[in-house]
Amino acid sequence: MWFSLSLLTIIAWAGSDLFSKKGTRPDDRYSHLRLVIVVGTVMGIHALLYLLFTGMEYSPFSIIRYFPVSAMYILSMTLGYAGLRYIELSVSSPICNSSGAVTAILCFLILGQTMEVLQLVGVTLICLGIFLLSVLEKRKDYSTRIKTEDDPYRKYRVGAIAIVFPLLYCIIDGMGSFLDAWYLENLMSEAEANISYELTFAICALISYLYLKVVKKQEFSYLREKDFCASALCETAGQFTYIYAMSDNAIVAAPLIASYSIFSVLMSRIFLKEKLTTSQYFVIAMVMAGIVVLGIFD
Repeated sequence: MWFSLSLLTIIAWAGSDLFSKKGTRPDDRYSHLRLVIVVGTVMGIHALLYLLFTGMEYSPFSIIRYFPVSAMYILSMTLGYAGLRYIELSVSSPICNSSGAVTAILCFLILGQTMEVLQLVGVTLICLGIFLLSVLEKRKDYSTRIKTEDDPYRKYRVGAIAIVFPLLYCIIDGMGSFLDAWYLENLMSEAEANISYELTFAICALISYLYLKVVKKQEFSYLREKDFCASALCETAGQFTYIYAMSDNAIVAAPLIASYSIFSVLMSRIFLKEKLTTSQYFVIAMVMAGIVVLGIFD
């Protein structure tokens, strides 16, 4: 069963990446907030339905207790969403999914944990890969980034800022995972933490909606954000199947699921027609190899 659940998680999260990028409008400076609203809405509904149908005992105080972790996860995802306006999904997804390297480094520096040789190799591959992707992104030929001088979105597709968002996602999400490990071991169960996270996301969605409608006077419609709705459903479904796949056979499921960025890259190439240089593809493959190695020791 774990294998089927792992495949469903991979497909769901790769689909979430695809629909997030597809629905992002480069000329809409509030596109990331629209995605936060939709994802938070779906997660909130899922949390309430879970509590209703499982009869799980849950204290609202858990939202406050788990907030430091939820805040890091939600902030990292919001930054990742914002970055989709500036950078190709083929580059963004592998960098974002390298947060495990940050967690490993924090465990080594703060908790004094040791690394296996292969773990060190995985962390090195990821860190070196991210650095090289940053260099390649800055050096990428201008003509391959802008089709014509009349491209109305060219200012959103150029500049070193493109690589900053996925890098911030990687660092903050890695810090969240590090803190999450301590919470799950000492303070609360996985189900309680997941519900707290989803309800916090729902609150952030409400705040974002009020900010967008009341403060910025922007229009918002779930019907218009069909791609974001599909992304939110995929994200929530993947999170659900991930929990059960990991609980059933974590040592094998972890590296399999960690490779979902490979499918994100393939789907972006097939459906979004993204084109990268040979050097970029080589470095992305190196980062993914590091991710899979770390996943084995998750």
